[in-house]
Order: sequence, then structure tokens, then C-alpha cells
Amino acid sequence: MKLTGKRCLVTGGAGFIGSHLVDELIRNGCTVRVLDNLVNGKLGNLSNHLGHENFEFFRGSITDPLDVQNAMEGIDVVLHLACLGVRHSIAHPFENHRVNAEGSLLVLDAAYRAQVGRFVYCSSSEVYGTAEYVPMPESHPTHPCTVYGASKLAGEAYARAYYRAYGMATVIVRPFNTYGPRSHHEGDAGEMIPKSIVRALSGNPITIFGDGSQTRDFTYVEDTAKALVAAAESDVMVGQTLNFGSNFEISIKDLAYRIAEMTGNSNTEIVFTSERPGDVLRLYADPRKFVEICGWRPQVRFDEGIARTIEFFRHHPLGLKGLIESESGRNWEEKYR
Repeated sequence: MKLTGKRCLVTGGAGFIGSHLVDELIRNGCTVRVLDNLVNGKLGNLSNHLGHENFEFFRGSITDPLDVQNAMEGIDVVLHLACLGVRHSIAHPFENHRVNAEGSLLVLDAAYRAQVGRFVYCSSSEVYGTAEYVPMPESHPTHPCTVYGASKLAGEAYARAYYRAYGMATVIVRPFNTYGPRSHHEGDAGEMIPKSIVRALSGNPITIFGDGSQTRDFTYVEDTAKALVAAAESDVMVGQTLNFGSNFEISIKDLAYRIAEMTGNSNTEIVFTSERPGDVLRLYADPRKFVEICGWRPQVRFDEGIARTIEFFRHHPLGLKGLIESESGRNWEEKYR
């Protein structure tokens, strides 16, 4: 099923990945509606599309039935990305569950009642917890370490249930870690790469929680957006749950030193501190099934993606002073909402 000409709803479409997905859908000739409450998303991420006839923005919440019902009207395809993040879930487990699990069920049910033709649920590699073996195929046990991971797994289960009970055309994807421009450096949504870039550019130490031996499999955000479109277009993907990632593993310690070097501040201090609660120790994707079915492969090499991300933050409208002031260190603690 080609998406060209389809009316697509992107929940969380003002966020980091969501806004890049909107870019990709519009490039593919879709009409796009975004539902986002702007808790983590930013209208500035969608500035290229605001006011265009093929784009519509609805400010609202996936936990509000009326907001979801209104956003669903006339939609052909739903790409459901809206969620609260992994660090948020440490201090706010019930709110995180309500948005990620209950909100996903509400969006699924509204899509079913609106007779939407395809529903793509964007899950997370966090459903696996720490790797028991690598690379990690879809058959790897799911032992999430946080309420975030558990809530994303619950959303998967709901999507499978709507496929099996009602014949709804649901697709479930498990992206491994995504990075790139527009990524969150601030608040409880902030993650390692953007936080470290902001710190290095500002002449501040890069902080590593734990010993830095944790590993991740990173995919550049434009490649992630292309993967989500490929999943939505694949008839073979309906009813399936598949990984996508770069099949590339790097430790957090090595990543910190690489960022310091690539920002031109190779003398940046690397500070090790106590580990984060619920931190996954190893993630390394086996995306072979997804590649075979969807014909997708990541196109942006890791160093090129990091260079592009550094340039994004180097020229950020907040400036380096504003960026470092808004960067939150221990961003899983109660004060970050």
C-alpha cells in the first residue's frame, strides 16, 4: 500500500522523531495531520509545514477521547508515536503508564471505529531490557527494566489484540535508539547524544552515568523516519512485530570521547557518576527481517549523523548559553516533568 495521496495522522508529530516523520510523509505526497499536546514536542519542529494546505496541526492529548476522535476524522493511516519517555517513567510511573499504555489503547480503539486502513505502532527496543545475547532478534525475551519499557510493551499487546480480535491492519515496529537534529537535550526527555553535544560545545564536562560500558545501536533520525514509512507501506508487515536498527554497537564511553573530538573540544572532561536507575546495559539490533521485508537500510553513517547533529546544536536558536541552562543532569528525578 503506497502512502502517496493518503491522509495520515501522526500522534506526537511535533516531537523529535515525529517531526522528521512528518517531513518524510509530506515528501511522499501525503496529507498529514499532527496530534500533539506540546509537552515534549515543539511547533518550531513543524515550522516548514505550518499553514500549508497538505498539513494540519491539532493541539490535544492522546488521553483525551474527544481530542483523539476529532483528530481521527477522515484519516487513512495512523502512525502512533506519542509517548512520555524512559527517564520520565522513573519519577512518574503512573502518568507514564497512562499516556503510553492507556493512551495507545484509546488511539487504537478510535482508529478501529474510524475504520482506518493501517495503524503503525512505534514501540521501542526498551521492551527487551538488557540483551541476553546479541544481535537481538524479535524472538529475544522481553524483560523491560522501566515502566516506560513495560508500557510500550503493553501498547504492543493492544495492537496485536486489535489485529487478532478485530482484523485491524496493525503494524508494530521496535526502533533501537534514534539520534539527530531536533533531539531532546532538555528535561526528562533529554538523552545521551544531545546532552553530551550541548555540554561539549559549551565547554562543560560530559557526564556518564555508570562506567560507560553500556552499549547502544543508534540510527539517524531521517533513516528512522524512512523506516516508519516503509513499515506503513508494507502489506507483509501487517500483524507483525519487527525491529529496525543499524546493526552497529557503540559503548557510551566511546561515544562520549567521539563527541568531544568531533565538537573540536577533545580536551573535554569526561565525568563518571552513579548509574541511572533502570538503565539498559546492552542493546544491539538484529534488523534482518525488517530489511528483508521492507527493503530498508540506514543510509547515514554514524559519524556523518553525529556531525549533522553537532551542527544543529552549534547553530541552535537558544545559543550555547541557553542550551546549557536548559540541560538537565539527573533528569529522572522528581523535579523534571
